[in-house]
Amino acid sequence: MLVNKPDSVSTTRTVDEMGVLITLKVDPEDMGYVIGRQGQTARSLRTLLKVVGAKNNARVNLKIEEPEGSTRGRRAPAASDAHEESTETIDLEI
Repeated sequence: MLVNKPDSVSTTRTVDEMGVLITLKVDPEDMGYVIGRQGQTARSLRTLLKVVGAKNNARVNLKIEEPEGSTRGRRAPAASDAHEESTETIDLEI
């Protein structure tokens, strides 16, 4: 089994002129399992879906929905950064 909480897994399928988009939502604790080391599991899932799509003359893509409250890719500002952010100004010419 790929996840520890299979009851929390849900998928939605959207079809448009670009093809089929499958959106996968999992429990935040299972995100690491679904993505895998360096994204290998997610990449493998996408490859399998592309093969299925090719056999059916359709473009199939997978989007893994990031859970609410996730901090992936975000960095909490350090105390010294917080001061710099509050005093930073941006001049725009209109």
